[in-house]
This record gives sequence, C-alpha cells and structure tokens, in this order.
Amino acid sequence: MSRLLPGILAMAAIVVASNILVQHLFGNWLTWGAFTYPFAFLVTDLTNRIHGPRDARRIVWAGFAVGILCSLVGSQIQGEFGPLVTFRVALGSGLAFLAAQLMDVAVFDRMRDGAWWRAPLASTLIGSSLDTAIFFSVAFAGGFAFLEPANDVSWANEAIPLLGAGPAVPLWISLAAADWMVKLSLALVALIPFRALTARYAHHA
Repeated sequence: MSRLLPGILAMAAIVVASNILVQHLFGNWLTWGAFTYPFAFLVTDLTNRIHGPRDARRIVWAGFAVGILCSLVGSQIQGEFGPLVTFRVALGSGLAFLAAQLMDVAVFDRMRDGAWWRAPLASTLIGSSLDTAIFFSVAFAGGFAFLEPANDVSWANEAIPLLGAGPAVPLWISLAAADWMVKLSLALVALIPFRALTARYAHHA
C-alpha cells in the first residue's frame, strides 16, 4: 500500500484544493477549482499506467472519501447565502467524481496497449465530459430541484446568452461549457507530465 501513498496524497491534495478554490470566481464563467480538479485524472492515469487498474481504483476511492469529508465540513460552514456546500452540490460532486474517475480507469485500461498518448487523452476526455455533465446538472439544473427543494438555484437557471455571446440558455449551462473547455485544454497539457513521469518510472523500474 505504501507504493500508492504518493498517489493518494496527490489525489487528496487536488480534491481539497479544488473544494476550496471552487468557491472563488475566475472571470464570469469559471472558478479557480476548474484549473486544479482536472489534474485528478492525471493522478489516476499515472497510477493506472504504473500499477494497473486495480490500484487506480483504490486511488479513486481514496479521493472520493476525501471529497465526502470536504463536503461534510463545507456543509457546516455558513456563508453569505447559506452553507458553503449544499446537499445538491455535495451529491453532484460525489457522483461526478466517482463516475468520471471510474470511467477514466476503465477507458484507460481498454486502450493501454496503443500509442502512449491515446489512453490518457481518451480516458481524460471521456471522464471529464461525464464529470461536467453529472455535476452541473445534479447541482444546478431545474429538473433536479426535487433533490433539495429548500435550495433556491433560480440564479443558475436564469436565461442568458451562452458564454455571453451565444443563444439564451440557463446560466449553469454556460458555467458547465466553460468548465468543460478548461478540462479539455488541461487534458492536452497533462500529457506532458504524464509522459515525463511514466518515462522516469520506466527508467528507474
């Protein structure tokens, strides 16, 4: 288990940082958490490449546990508009993380024998897309209001131009679109440390 400690610590650090940074806006459509959370996929993919899918799933479950803890703490802290973490945000975050990361592990494992960049890129793109779709819809879409009737998310469903310039859509869709584009961009950037770290491990193995 000690061989997984660096991955567990890295995943925990990313999850904690993302839970804190998601509360701070970067521009109109993003939070700072959008720039840290995607690196969770890098940790999962590195573990998958070096130790295999079973250990990658262990890293995912460790990250999920840390996320649940963060949500529990956040739900007890009162902000200007109520708890920092509402039930819908906590549920969306947990479901999105688990589904996306486990999907990432499965896709990576299926494609692991191809060119070095195919498995991490494809698994991260698919996982990131699933993560964005689940989190933003569960946390903010009007159709899921029954999950937490007392939580007023009408602000997220206000119709405005998509990313300030497109057709009128609920605000949460613009937030999701911006988040998704950052994740796709960082999936490409993450190929650099993925290649460097896997090559280094292979050299020392």
